[in-house]
Amino acid sequence: MTSSVTVRVPGKVNLQLSVGPLRDDGYHDLVNVFHAVSLFDEVTAVEAATLTVRVEGDSAGLVPLDGDNLAIRAARALAARAGRPYGAELVIRKSIPVAGGMAGGSADAAAALVACDRLWGLGLTQRDLLDIAADLGSDVPFALLGGTAVGTGRGEMLTPLPVRGTFFWVFALADGGLSTPQVYGECDRLREAAGERACWPALSDQLAAALRDGDAPGLGKSLVNDLQPAAIMLRRSLARTLQVGRDRGALGALVSGSGPTCAFLAESAEHALDLSVALKSACRAVVSGYGPVPGAVVV
Repeated sequence: MTSSVTVRVPGKVNLQLSVGPLRDDGYHDLVNVFHAVSLFDEVTAVEAATLTVRVEGDSAGLVPLDGDNLAIRAARALAARAGRPYGAELVIRKSIPVAGGMAGGSADAAAALVACDRLWGLGLTQRDLLDIAADLGSDVPFALLGGTAVGTGRGEMLTPLPVRGTFFWVFALADGGLSTPQVYGECDRLREAAGERACWPALSDQLAAALRDGDAPGLGKSLVNDLQPAAIMLRRSLARTLQVGRDRGALGALVSGSGPTCAFLAESAEHALDLSVALKSACRAVVSGYGPVPGAVVV
């Protein structure tokens, strides 16, 4: 029997995050175009009597080790689906920014589902894992699938989108994180203060065409994030970071998800290097990557 399983899982950038009206259940209807990028966490599930978690790597001290940890919650949900108690030590090696709007916690939950399913010999289908993932959070199902996909509902109902070629990205990391519920709350507050009524969101035809055609300039012009004004209101320095990237020729620039990571689309790998150098003075750290890449996979 396997004594340990390691799964590699990517972070994501939201190419379109359109936020609809607030629903009765406290969530918003979304159109959320997820794009998996080559910033990876690794989660190893090791045979053990009980469920525990240990975190290594970038900003490891910011990751909860109790019941709030999404990877632990994922493993518990998987054991509950199997109908019996299981144990594992989950070792998370972080490279995806913590609380950075790139779904690092959700990625770790997806990886824990895949790793524990293999470790415990459950043999669940991807559909089964996606059902469990949807109950854990809106971003978890996409981390299982990877690639590029549009999410509707809370973002958990996914449809893959066709993509031609590879897109090159630079990510400016900020000090500290932003609370996703706080950013959504600020978005609602700003809309109410402006007398703005939220429209029902729809997938951007221009963005979908740019992805299908491998049109990086067209994609850059189509990037949109309805949460960006709220994230900037809560972290004013993000406006300067975005402007630095635009001034250095980024094809597109936006706050990733609920922030505070800022994402910049580059013309090429060489241009990404130039952007990285320029952005170092405007943020805590800079990392680069490319997409799309596959979702959670055993390595």
